[in-house]
Amino acid sequence: MKILLLGKNGQVGWELQRSLAPLGELIALDRNKVDGLCGDLSDLGALRATIQQVKPDIIVNAAAYTAVDKAESETELADLVNGRASQLLADEAAILGAWLIHYSTDYVFSGQGDTPWQETDEVSPVNHYGTSKLAGEQAIIASGCKYLIFRTSWVYGARGNNFAKTMLRLAKDRETLNVIADQVGAPTGADLIADVTALAIQQILQRPELAGLYHLTASGEVSWHGYASYVIGFAQANGEPLAVRAINPIETSDYPTPARRPLNSRLNTQKLRDNFSLHLLDWQTGVTRMLREVLNK
Repeated sequence: MKILLLGKNGQVGWELQRSLAPLGELIALDRNKVDGLCGDLSDLGALRATIQQVKPDIIVNAAAYTAVDKAESETELADLVNGRASQLLADEAAILGAWLIHYSTDYVFSGQGDTPWQETDEVSPVNHYGTSKLAGEQAIIASGCKYLIFRTSWVYGARGNNFAKTMLRLAKDRETLNVIADQVGAPTGADLIADVTALAIQQILQRPELAGLYHLTASGEVSWHGYASYVIGFAQANGEPLAVRAINPIETSDYPTPARRPLNSRLNTQKLRDNFSLHLLDWQTGVTRMLREVLNK
């Protein structure tokens, strides 16, 4: 079995290199050309040629345009990478009879209410990033290819930048931190996403009827303020020298950004857990594991 992984150096892509390697021949690409192969989603011609040359059995697309605020001004680039490239991947997968594994976001929803979103709920993005990711989803579903789409949220990894690392860095220099308390979701580790992906691939090869759209996050929920408090509390309990004395809750309206953020990022994972017989660990377990690695505890 031949697997083509795009976005190998992102948080999820990095973990996927580990989880997918045992499943077959893994060809992992980023935006740079290697041996004539190119994983740059903004270069549709090179991307199509790469897929036609590799002829993968499975395409795993962990690449995306993820600069949420910049997407408000770089609309064409966001649409190209998240929308048109997804269409191309789906079309080529359909021609080859290959599976396409793709990642999307809770940002396809309006962010209203406090009920976890289900896969069947109405979509209504509040920013252009969400709009571009929704276009990618819709193109894949309409293409007729065999696919798995995983919507996730609040993704972090021990490798690269993430919210927890930012909070720890700021807490070393500042006595007071102001953190948004009215946005709620579930911090979800890139390692969890990668492990679930590998498990799901093994199952869909035996049971192709499991194809479809799924929500994938750690269990539980927390605000950004609660997340920051957990991270800093763990660091302090483990002897990290921090200057911070107060973590103040603020509202989204107190911290304006170019792109609107949804307040409700909760995703209902019941369909995923039932169809693939999975238990998803609580967000605290994954965050603690990441912090132990980051802090060498």
